[in-house]
Amino acid sequence: MKTPFLERLAAPDPLLADGAMGTMLYARGVPLDACFDHLNLTRPELVREIHEAYVRAGAELLETNTFAANRFKLQEWGLEDEVRAINMAAVRLAREAAATAGREVYVAGSIGPLGVGIQPYGRTRREDAREAFAEQILALAEAGVDLLLMETFTALAEAEEALAAAREVAPHLPVVTQMTFAPDDHTLLGDLPGNVARALHEAGADVIGVNCSGGPEQISRVLQAMRQAVPEARCSAMPNAGFPQIVGGRTLYTATEGYFADYALTFKAMGARIIGGCCGTTPAHIAAMRAALDDPSRPLPQIHVFEPAHEVDSASPERPTEMARRLAEGKFIISVEMKPPRSYSLNRLLASAQLLQDAGADVVNVADSPTARMRMSPWAVCHLLQSRLGMETVLHFPTRGRNLLRIQGDLLGAHALGLRNIFVCMGDPTRIGDYPNAMDQYDIVPTGLIRLIQQRLNQGVDQAGNSIGQPTTFNVGCALNMGAANLDKEIELLRKKIDAGANFALGQAVFDPRVVERFHRRYEELMAEPLRLPVLMAIMPLYSFKHALFLHNEVPGIHIPETILARIEAADDPPQEGVRIAQELLRDMKDMVQGAYIIPAFGYYNLAAQVMDVVATPGA
Repeated sequence: MKTPFLERLAAPDPLLADGAMGTMLYARGVPLDACFDHLNLTRPELVREIHEAYVRAGAELLETNTFAANRFKLQEWGLEDEVRAINMAAVRLAREAAATAGREVYVAGSIGPLGVGIQPYGRTRREDAREAFAEQILALAEAGVDLLLMETFTALAEAEEALAAAREVAPHLPVVTQMTFAPDDHTLLGDLPGNVARALHEAGADVIGVNCSGGPEQISRVLQAMRQAVPEARCSAMPNAGFPQIVGGRTLYTATEGYFADYALTFKAMGARIIGGCCGTTPAHIAAMRAALDDPSRPLPQIHVFEPAHEVDSASPERPTEMARRLAEGKFIISVEMKPPRSYSLNRLLASAQLLQDAGADVVNVADSPTARMRMSPWAVCHLLQSRLGMETVLHFPTRGRNLLRIQGDLLGAHALGLRNIFVCMGDPTRIGDYPNAMDQYDIVPTGLIRLIQQRLNQGVDQAGNSIGQPTTFNVGCALNMGAANLDKEIELLRKKIDAGANFALGQAVFDPRVVERFHRRYEELMAEPLRLPVLMAIMPLYSFKHALFLHNEVPGIHIPETILARIEAADDPPQEGVRIAQELLRDMKDMVQGAYIIPAFGYYNLAAQVMDVVATPGA
């Protein structure tokens, strides 16, 4: 009878796991764009041969070929209905290979990330993620794995959901939970190894560890930090064979078998209970590690203990922006949206901004590539408006088209230019604009970016926990649609944005004050308190009947009542009638919101100036 897995980990010698599966499949001619997990059904002999090679190399733990065998990843190949079949076949193949060993070899059900963003940094709900993990785990458990091995997770929240799913559907199975780290020894979303170790240990992982990442040297640093944070925890270490290099169109890993043998002893000296390999490692690497661990003449290396420090520099807080001050005092704000020019000349825009300032606008919102059209950088526009006119701005900051690295660099650059008011939004998809084939991806959703700004940058650190010298002082806005078809869902999303730290909201255009009344009433019913977040409601002066029809029929979230459509259609001077309608709406909604966000059509800023006549008092 096989020794229970956790009892085996209590033995003096660490348990040696296998190495890479994907590397070996690729070396045998399987293309990188193939579904490796589906090979359990279509080419089982190939998968079994690789398992057997690791058994011959001395591995005591085989990971099933199921790293991406969850419904979200399999959906990419139209295989989402084969989750159970693929996972159960994988366990059978690993067990057949383990049976050839003549010694105890454990079979671990490999579970990787879902490949989708999990809330709050993505759109997938945590309960949906947990359900997907549970589906895969249940199949692995029923097929008879000895343990579950969760690996290469970049987001701590997702690893926690996977672990929770395991505890729900397979509480009898030991769980190894491993995270992967960027070259700066932080996860993609900025968690330090010690924080990860504590969180996973408290969540109930039987073994916590690190895999993939860089080579053995980096893994040793991360492992040591984990051990220092939770000395009583069992830990694992499974590094890549160094950093990958592209040579002749092929991905190669350069760490030698002897190098891995040395680090097997290093990991043992650090107290790792499971040692193995990840990307780029082969049976030759595992055999070298086996020989080193079994050689009594090789002494364990001395481990140098280091103390990582990531402290935040203290700094006196800046004065809040004028916009933030006025909102805090409950004063009504008048804002106008301006589009950057499609050239490098700002003369006309500066003249229009001066017109708006003279008319009583408190702040100018500068859009970022509205409708995905190429325009000048909004940072430059904001900076010039503030430096030349002394007019405060709100920089629109979409998450679309930016990765986490660029997002944070852009925000620091904006702060350096004196821009403090930031409106976080998703941004328009590139397919509707000038460059439909341009990159349209994003690493973070608006709610997550609000949290990043308020809980990281405004606290003096970046997402990775590195000091940025002193805290930023951004005043952060979010988007709101009071006329959403599903009010409850919109309110739930708004609540998340408020919890993340939103300071104000810019509302979608409304053409019926009753829409605002209904939203406030429903919000108070659901939240048992009135909405206290300052809202600047969008006012769109209609320019023509055609313009009104376009907004009503093609812009999501905008509904124009028949009475207003009729007024515009019958007007002798539609732009002036649009101004009058906007003035009426602004006057009627003034006591229900804390500001007006005027969006003039086609750059007719003179019409926006007329709209604000009903409420603006220059210099107030």
